[in-house]
Amino acid sequence: MVKALITDLADGAVLKRVSPRALRRMQERLLSSAGIEVSELGEADVTIDFGDRKITLRRAKVVQVEGPIGRMYQLLGGEEVSGEAVTTAQGAQKEVEVSEEDVALVAAQAGVSEEEARRALIEAGGDLAKAILSLRSSGRSG
Repeated sequence: MVKALITDLADGAVLKRVSPRALRRMQERLLSSAGIEVSELGEADVTIDFGDRKITLRRAKVVQVEGPIGRMYQLLGGEEVSGEAVTTAQGAQKEVEVSEEDVALVAAQAGVSEEEARRALIEAGGDLAKAILSLRSSGRSG
């Protein structure tokens, strides 16, 4: 069994040898006196979605840290199995609802049909300026 050494930071002198169990108890007492509770939740496959990309970790150890300022989750280890860019144009088509007023405005500003304006708005995720600029820059406007 390996024992931890507690040293004096000033001169590095060994003050005391401490077993791992005692060291863990000291750590728990120190954290609890600061109002922090640490709980190991186990291993899990975790996906982090940043909107433009996703990272998936396989068998990452998940630790919950709860303290005075809130709850935090910490991921330890794990094998990264993907870090792919996510295309949002397809997802935007299903989620974006465009109003007829927006379609008419984009069509008038870009000089295109309402059908082309609707398609551009969906591709732009409902962003009016982006839709108008994309229509103007693509040369579809009259």
